[in-house]
Amino acid sequence: MRHQNIEIICENTGSRHLYPIGTTLGEIAEDINLDLKHSVVGALVNNKLKELTYQIYKPKKVKFIDITHDDGMRMYTRSLIFVLFRAVCELYPKSELSVRHPISNGLYCTLEKDNIFLTKLDVDKIKNRMQSLIAEDYPFERKEMLTEEAIELFEKHNLQAKTPLLKTRGYIFTSVYFLNGKVDYYYGHLVPSTGYLKVFDLQSFYNGMLLRLPDQESPNQLRPYVQQKKLLKIFSEFKRWGKILNVKNIGDLNRTVKTGQIDELIKISEALHEKKVGQIADKIRKQRKKLKLILIAGPSSSGKTTFSKRLDIQLKVNGLNPVKISLDNFFVNREDNPIDENGNYDFEALEAIDTELFNQTILDLMEGKEIEMPKFSFEKGRRYYDGEKLSVKKKDLIIVEGIHGLNPELTKKIPEENKYKIYVSALTSISIDGHNLIKTSDNRLVRRMIRDYRYRGYDAAETIARWPSVRRGEEKYIFPFQEQADIMFNSALLYELAILKKHVEPILREIQPNQEEFNTAQRLLKFFSYFRSVSDLEIPPTSIIREFLGGSSFNYD
Repeated sequence: MRHQNIEIICENTGSRHLYPIGTTLGEIAEDINLDLKHSVVGALVNNKLKELTYQIYKPKKVKFIDITHDDGMRMYTRSLIFVLFRAVCELYPKSELSVRHPISNGLYCTLEKDNIFLTKLDVDKIKNRMQSLIAEDYPFERKEMLTEEAIELFEKHNLQAKTPLLKTRGYIFTSVYFLNGKVDYYYGHLVPSTGYLKVFDLQSFYNGMLLRLPDQESPNQLRPYVQQKKLLKIFSEFKRWGKILNVKNIGDLNRTVKTGQIDELIKISEALHEKKVGQIADKIRKQRKKLKLILIAGPSSSGKTTFSKRLDIQLKVNGLNPVKISLDNFFVNREDNPIDENGNYDFEALEAIDTELFNQTILDLMEGKEIEMPKFSFEKGRRYYDGEKLSVKKKDLIIVEGIHGLNPELTKKIPEENKYKIYVSALTSISIDGHNLIKTSDNRLVRRMIRDYRYRGYDAAETIARWPSVRRGEEKYIFPFQEQADIMFNSALLYELAILKKHVEPILREIQPNQEEFNTAQRLLKFFSYFRSVSDLEIPPTSIIREFLGGSSFNYD
């Protein structure tokens, strides 16, 4: 049937082409004069990601992508991890590669089982082998095989962490990847061959190594290294808790569901949260003589609001009286709001806040003055006053929650000794398996999708469409200041993705193939297919997850 031609519509060029049935995307990409700045690594076919080896048998709309696309970057990262895994297997055959978490604009990796503390010499040896694998340009081969046969293959190669994942999904066939004789499984597609992966670095990092990745916007150079000691401490702490509770990955979590231990895991996870909030309140109490302003910041859907409410309670338990102030009341009038590069109002820029008024208000309150609180009308885009007065007693604390809380410019007139800064984020503490991480941003996106759908009238496609803009704002206004926090709070819960599964899957399935957001929906649906679903009946009403699911005992108006 190869002689029969079918139509391909290339979205990159707006052109239409005829190709024989069975033509691969790679062959089509070579034939079409694409104006991409970097090598094509994959394509969106009818809004669903495919590898360049994918063969066409029906008319399709195709958009070719490179590493500057989010999915292209994911393909590059997965492929680079496979090369690292292949190198480790050769050099340390008795050890096991563990890709632990994202940090310092890279991926922190260690070798498990033999408790090897990698020296710089060890890391350089692994890096050199990776470079030779890349120079030899080995193909990444994908094979579809019966799931039972895939499980046997992984167990033969001592990759038992893959087994519970594949059993949970219940699929008849499974995609397995091979690289120069080594087998592995990845949640998502890979680039065509190792030769695509020339930009990377591997450096000694604590007891392991840091796999450094290309900058997505400038792929010929690496992402800048950023020291993130506090973030590493939080990740490591929750990894230790995962080991203590024997829940390090999805397979372990599914086991707790199957054996009926999930209720206990929920109770322990929630108790750990409560203990952490209490410890933060205790730290504040010890510094109560000098502290006046508590600043809480974090990215979207990190659970800042619930955290601040729980902290409020714990502070009152410690005999302190916190007063909450909303940063939203200090927006500038709409005509003074900054404009972004697309000509739209940039409400997330610091300049959207009247920092002079905010600083003066806080200073007046700290001095014991009674002030008239400003208000802001989002409908009219203007500040107003309605006569509400506020004063703070000498021993009272002021709590301010907002994305700019850690930015020194927000509180530049307030003495550092009077401030306590808290960073809140959902730093997902389990992985899919040792080689497949769960992105913390995906955890937050799912939380936001559920909340938007339930309480804000947005469907999942609208939330996904807005997400890139939200992420750009976080990269610009939040993440650069996270290490300036006095303390960090991880709002992720070991069990939460198993809870979110049944809430998010129906709204993801509403997204149709003709929508651009279809690819993200399909990626997330595949991700949640690994989880056993869990009822949310055991979740307490004060849980951070209740902020997104409903049923909270807190008022969010």
